[in-house]
Amino acid sequence: MQSNDNSKSVDTMLGNPKKALISMSIPLIVSLLITSFYNLIDAAWVSGLGADALAGVGFFTPVFMILVGFGNGLGSGAAFAISKYLGEENKIKANNASIHSILIDIVLSIIITILLLIFLNPILSLMGAGQTIGYATDYGVIILVGSIFVILSNALYGIFRGEGDTKRPMYAMIASAILNMILDPIFIYTLKLGVKGAAIATLISAIFVILILIYWFYIKKDTYLKPNLSNFKYEKDISTDIVKVGIPASIQLLNNAFFAAVFSALLAFVGSTDSVAVYSTGWRVVIIGTTPLLAIGTALISVIAANYGAKNYNNIQVAHRYAMKVSIVIGIIVAVLTNVFAGNIASIFASSESSVRIAGELTGFLSWIVIYYPTMGVGVASTYVFQGIGKGITAMFQTIMRETGFTIFFAYLLAIVFGFGVWGAWMGIVLGEVVSNNITMVWADWEIKKLIEK
Repeated sequence: MQSNDNSKSVDTMLGNPKKALISMSIPLIVSLLITSFYNLIDAAWVSGLGADALAGVGFFTPVFMILVGFGNGLGSGAAFAISKYLGEENKIKANNASIHSILIDIVLSIIITILLLIFLNPILSLMGAGQTIGYATDYGVIILVGSIFVILSNALYGIFRGEGDTKRPMYAMIASAILNMILDPIFIYTLKLGVKGAAIATLISAIFVILILIYWFYIKKDTYLKPNLSNFKYEKDISTDIVKVGIPASIQLLNNAFFAAVFSALLAFVGSTDSVAVYSTGWRVVIIGTTPLLAIGTALISVIAANYGAKNYNNIQVAHRYAMKVSIVIGIIVAVLTNVFAGNIASIFASSESSVRIAGELTGFLSWIVIYYPTMGVGVASTYVFQGIGKGITAMFQTIMRETGFTIFFAYLLAIVFGFGVWGAWMGIVLGEVVSNNITMVWADWEIKKLIEK
């Protein structure tokens, strides 16, 4: 996509928010689906090593979510700031914001990596990794050593999204996914590296993405924005705009990792490590199923931020309501399909004698968890409204309310207090999501009406 095409993307965000939302969402859906799909393939290959290996990787999943969360969060901060400045017709400031975001990403990724390497074993022990901790550390240390590539690649996507370009991130993600799918069996089985091989394959794929993005930015030089050091001039308000959305967005995704850790510990208490394997594996399927909803929400940030910068508040209402309608329809369709084919999906992960024992429980998980999908359509779109208008702390609070608040509360209540065990934990997720998503929808609609009245 040439730079003039990106200029047209900005015009579309301001002039036709519905069209911009769809045109930006489709490449995001494809790229996120591909990424989620190769994560699923990753789990399928690891399942061949046995249920303990699968559970070990599952215990590291919350830590990996921290890395991805910071990358995505900082990317959201960059997208907000850049789209806002482009809406204000200030391209010089948008260029400056792009290099600001890269420098912030690099500094924070180094700090996060060091901290996680130091505390990895205590974290895994607190989660109840037990006999699977060897697998978890074998996989985790390799990922953490190269975590700057995982964080930075996700954050750089935010620069493209900020200028309305979601196609190039799609191309990069597809290339990374294909490479990872090819490398997984080679490193895991041919080279007999086991879970270490899966980690190495993931890391090489992340490095490959960085090389592609560097090529577009600094060799081909055809992007609309130019994140060059020559365009850098420190401005406190730019850093504030990036951080006030990026850090809360990272924390809300970090909260997701905290939820996964607490939930894994709850499952280990009321069930077994097999239940953790079911959850970590089944959640990969959930991520695939809900990817279109997350993609629409991610695109919504840039559309809303551009119109917020241009003070087109009616367009924010149009984009929000349209995003919810489309998301609800998609959520219903995906929920029905997942429920119908739950058994078939679960059979993919029964590739060895030791992992076949989780197939029945995994089928049950997939059958029940889909109940909340349609309400997620309104919850995600509504939370991302607040990121799009620069209220990152509010969006963070809503996520914490949903995960740590309602979901963990209901999971504990049903699983332990009422004694429904593992099934009660599954239904706690459903009930918590349904309640909190509807609260968030009402909250966002009220916030937008206040902007319009003002």
